[in-house]
Amino acid sequence: EVQLQASGGGLVQAGGSLRLSCTGSGLNFDDYAIAWFRQVPGKEREGVSCISTGDGTTLYADSMRGRFTISGDGAKNTVYLQMHSLKPEDTAVYYCAADNRRRFGRCGKEYEYDYWGQGTLVTVSS
Repeated sequence: EVQLQASGGGLVQAGGSLRLSCTGSGLNFDDYAIAWFRQVPGKEREGVSCISTGDGTTLYADSMRGRFTISGDGAKNTVYLQMHSLKPEDTAVYYCAADNRRRFGRCGKEYEYDYWGQGTLVTVSS
C-alpha cells in the first residue's frame, strides 16, 4: 500500500519554528513531486510548497517564500517543511501529497496529486 505520513505539527508561539515531515512508503519519492498544502476548516485548501525530489527543484507560494523551506532526504524517503517566523495566520492542518507527473516548472494543482497524507495540525498562538 502507498502511504504518506505527515508529522511534526504542534502548538507554537508566534515567531517560533516547526519542522514538518512527510515520509512515504510503497513509493520512491525520487519518482514524484511532493507538495505541502494547508487547510483551515471552512476555507479552500491552499498550496504551500512543492519539491521535485529527483532534481531538487523547489517552488513556494508567495506568502511562505522566505519563511518556509522545503527539502528532501532521499535516503529516508522523506520531505521536510521547515517553518520559521510563524504567524497566527499559518494555523491550519498541513497535508503532504505526491504527484507522479512532470509539470514543467510548476506545482501540481490539487486534483493532480495521486496520494495524500493524513495531515498534521499546526497551531500558532498570538
